[in-house]
Amino acid sequence: MQQIEIGAFASFNIAIMVLAVGKLLHRRLHFLRSYNIPEPVTSGLLVSLLVGVLHAVSGLELGFNLAVRDFLLLYFFAGIGLNADVRTLRSGGWPLLILLAATVVYIVLQNLAGVTMASLLGLNPLVGLLTGSVSLVGGHGTAIAWGPRFAELHGVRSAVEIGAASATLGLILSALMGGPIARILIHRIPMPDQQPEAEALRDPMEETALPGPPITSFQLLATLFWLNMCLGLGQLIYAALDALGRSLPLFVCALFAGILLTNTLPRLVRIPWPAHSTALAVVSDVALGVFLAMSLMSLQLWTLQGLGGPLLLILGVQFLIAFAYALLVVFRLMGSNYQAAVICAGFGGFSLGATPTAMANMAAVTQTYGPAAKAFLILPLVSGFFVDIANSLVIQRFISWLT
Repeated sequence: MQQIEIGAFASFNIAIMVLAVGKLLHRRLHFLRSYNIPEPVTSGLLVSLLVGVLHAVSGLELGFNLAVRDFLLLYFFAGIGLNADVRTLRSGGWPLLILLAATVVYIVLQNLAGVTMASLLGLNPLVGLLTGSVSLVGGHGTAIAWGPRFAELHGVRSAVEIGAASATLGLILSALMGGPIARILIHRIPMPDQQPEAEALRDPMEETALPGPPITSFQLLATLFWLNMCLGLGQLIYAALDALGRSLPLFVCALFAGILLTNTLPRLVRIPWPAHSTALAVVSDVALGVFLAMSLMSLQLWTLQGLGGPLLLILGVQFLIAFAYALLVVFRLMGSNYQAAVICAGFGGFSLGATPTAMANMAAVTQTYGPAAKAFLILPLVSGFFVDIANSLVIQRFISWLT
């Protein structure tokens, strides 16, 4: 079987074109906007489908070098940090704790559903755990990390392959479910007076920018400089925690670095600051869009062949549970308002996928309906940090119970 990998520079430029195609499709196809499907999801999945057809016809495995991708994710989360002042952080305290508690309950529910379905279908209950929070809330990284342990210590055949394929399908479903969830919920609540017409497209990160003059080259340079400072400080935070035997995802460290800088430097020194600027909003939007385009266009859909009928049935049940939990539980716990609806779109993203997918889902909703700044701060802290810790503890508890 022939394998071809497109280089990092070419992959980056292809992702830019893929994102541009997604934006054009959303301007022409009303139903994509109506259901708040993220722009890079539309075109990214289209490319992965074409690559999958090429593989089915010729046997060629076409891959992309994703070296640039994670750097773009750091830019996006550093931008969120730069827009977060202390007052916003204080107001997000209780909602953050409530969302965390609801997510931990959901992780347990997700694993119970997977184990129960696997048992009913005559499969090893640990397979149900693999198609639970190991691969869904956990994503590809957790599935690949835990897969060998399931195979070597507990005799689960093809555990890595099952986990990776489940994570791939979960990522696709999560990218498609967040927007429809928000649409259902938003139609139940009164909208802000400033709600735009549904036909009018706006910058997905427009809620972070205050009205002002057009972007200048100086503003753009200053924005890039302070984003890079966040990334540098985030690396130091990451290294310091690692030396202490602790760990945090690097993008969470970049987020914390942005929060630290934006709540200290502007108060100590009078300098032009990029927080809530149009330049920062544009850079953040492009960074997230290209990141997600690269992630989705690089999906190897032929890996889903390893998912037989029983496993697909389990994942179908997991999808229905995640959808219902967001609609019936998370929305009410978070206040049954517009912010709650946007958070539910994000919850749909990370309950079956990953934090970047959650952020893209929320951005697609705000692109149509307007600002939800608190949601953009609360959700990544829960899904990018606390959930990884909680998920690991829950997985260990289920393994002890099942073995």
